[in-house]
Amino acid sequence: MSELETKELRDNILNGLNLALHRLIQEKKKNNLELAISNKGKIVKVRASEL
Repeated sequence: MSELETKELRDNILNGLNLALHRLIQEKKKNNLELAISNKGKIVKVRASEL
């Protein structure tokens, strides 16, 4: 795999992850639910509406 192909694959994966996170947050906001996220090694629950 060439360097260009590797970069394109990496960019596509990162774009997919960003899209999935955005959709997850939107769904949680719609249903007024919480997200469990990691902050400096601690798990913290945050209302999606606060993001």
